[in-house]
Amino acid sequence: MLKDIVDVLADPVDRTPLRVEDGGARLVSESGHSYDVARQGYVTLAGGKGLNHEGDSLEMVQSREAFLSQGYFAPFVEAVTEAVEQVLGVSAAGVEEPVILEVGAGTGYYLAHTLDTVEGARGVGLDISVPAAKHLAKSHPRVGAVVADVWEGLPLHDASVHALTVVFAPRNPAEFARVLVDGGEAVILTAHQGHLDELREPLGILGVEGGKLERMLEQAEGHLELVGEPQLIEFPMELERAAIAAQVGMSPSARHLDKETLASRVAALPETLRVTAKANLVHLRKA
Repeated sequence: MLKDIVDVLADPVDRTPLRVEDGGARLVSESGHSYDVARQGYVTLAGGKGLNHEGDSLEMVQSREAFLSQGYFAPFVEAVTEAVEQVLGVSAAGVEEPVILEVGAGTGYYLAHTLDTVEGARGVGLDISVPAAKHLAKSHPRVGAVVADVWEGLPLHDASVHALTVVFAPRNPAEFARVLVDGGEAVILTAHQGHLDELREPLGILGVEGGKLERMLEQAEGHLELVGEPQLIEFPMELERAAIAAQVGMSPSARHLDKETLASRVAALPETLRVTAKANLVHLRKA
């Protein structure tokens, strides 16, 4: 809940501390800015100009819930949680309530799993999508849900996060370095070329471009540096048509295909299709 992580949050305008007021109905900063807490339990922390980018729509969030709830990405979830445990063993040694931040947390599926595993840890889930935040706020008792734009900066204090995760979501290396404690790391899962390639041609969806990992490391230069070697995680999935439709519906391809076109292409697929999931798991530490 937000009251459990408010000490980590900062005013997005001037980074002054926030406090809970009106019985949890709003967060107020030392400089006098006020942010209403939605009845679903999340708060939007954005400056005066508001949010400048569009997050996942309600339909995309529903597709995400439908797909992830079936456990198809379980190897990814387990790998991220294991990586966070490893990081906290160094960055949070002796800390009773370490802070885990997930940027682009979506519905909280990954963060909730990690908090189930890491006893006592607190989670800050950040996403730009309001429909996602409504799910995120209910994903785990130790999650505080925040709507914010990673490109505009993270509404958190300097050196307040022990481990940071990003799963198929946007990154801001300068901000990641700012909020991480010394010894803290960003655990990033990014799609590898060939991810879900079996769906690309029959459905006409976007493929993963080559050099994605190299570009990410280049963008992080001066802020974050690679720890160890990237880990390639690859596994097959047997997907039925409904699962395929949900997977495409939760991805960026959903913005490039209308519902009718996607439905007709999915209907033309076999009853089940063997699909390969491929992603790189990367650890980045403050440079």
